[in-house]
Amino acid sequence: MGNKLRPVIQTKSALLMRWAMVGMVLFGVLSLFQKPALGADFPIPSIKLGVEPAGGPEDVVAVLEIIALLTILSLAPAIMILMTPFTRLVIVFHFLRQALGTQTSPPNQVIVGLALFVTFFIMKPVWQDVYQDALSPYIDRKISYKEAFQKAEAPVKKFLMLNTRERDLSLFVKISQAGRPRNTEDVTLLSLIPAFVISELKTSFIVGFMIYVPFLIIDMVVASVLLAMGMMMLPPVMISLPFKLMLFVLVDGWNLLIGSLVKSFGMY
Repeated sequence: MGNKLRPVIQTKSALLMRWAMVGMVLFGVLSLFQKPALGADFPIPSIKLGVEPAGGPEDVVAVLEIIALLTILSLAPAIMILMTPFTRLVIVFHFLRQALGTQTSPPNQVIVGLALFVTFFIMKPVWQDVYQDALSPYIDRKISYKEAFQKAEAPVKKFLMLNTRERDLSLFVKISQAGRPRNTEDVTLLSLIPAFVISELKTSFIVGFMIYVPFLIIDMVVASVLLAMGMMMLPPVMISLPFKLMLFVLVDGWNLLIGSLVKSFGMY
């Protein structure tokens, strides 16, 4: 008898569990439509999007300024990389790490961070001129947007022209078919910025070559000594690494390198 009643009891318990779950679901659904108790009313914020008529020209100008600011912020990484010394600095630092043979030391975060703050240091005079001559008067409503852009363009062009090779600039001027510029003001940023970028790439590769030469000599000397001693299975890089680090530290390499790079831009 016990064995015959066991399936019946299991079936009834399963039905009870199902009805209990259905009751809990119904209770939860009904509780959503009941009014909340006093002190438990939590307002839900609503979001509305619409187009309303502007109260005056000032409202339209404010909206356009916000759109322009968001556009500039989206282009900030490209501006930082292509219109500042950041490109030359970070490439030279990577060449230095490869010449030393330290693999991932210093890590990429340190190299990028150092290049970023050195970029801020070099560009400080340019950004001060932009703020004093263009941004501050524009914020105070003393000059128009067009005048502010023209005054901000002047120090930036001066820096870019100072570090751009004439041959690189003439390449983009010829391609654009804009005619030979008579002075700096006639050169457009669309031609000047790519010319500045390829000039920076060439300069950084030249500096990287000059950095590689002394460390390459150490590698060759160590390889020759190991070959003469018959230690052909011993990697020369493993032996030359301490000597390269010692040479770099003894000559105060970071001081010399950063000082030379900062002075190479002609801002100090």
